[in-house]
Amino acid sequence: QVRLVESGGGSVQAGGSLRLSCAASGYGHSSGCMGWFRQAPGKEREGVAAIGIGDVETYYVDAVKGRFTISQDNAKNTVYLQMNSLKPEDTAMYYCALFPRYECGVFGSWFRIEKYAYWGQGTQVTVST
Repeated sequence: QVRLVESGGGSVQAGGSLRLSCAASGYGHSSGCMGWFRQAPGKEREGVAAIGIGDVETYYVDAVKGRFTISQDNAKNTVYLQMNSLKPEDTAMYYCALFPRYECGVFGSWFRIEKYAYWGQGTQVTVST
């Protein structure tokens, strides 16, 4: 049974940094795509970043390019999202998700939510002015 557990959320002031972690268990394949999504109150869930499992290919939504970095530690089965220069508009619940077996760009854009079969419970990020 695949399980994704996020951690690292919290409250910071604008300009601050946080690092989110997503620990995966129960996934027995060496390929796939791990994504970070976020959802603010009253808004739709949106893709933030994604990375191919065991790959170097990364993807970002324009709003976070240059500020956020997605990375992975395959030995720990963990994906990270380093968030720098945080802005109040980054406030949201952040979720990690797994698109199993395929590269991020297969069957549509990397941020196509329907592709991701497994989701974590989310971690809250709050950025104040």
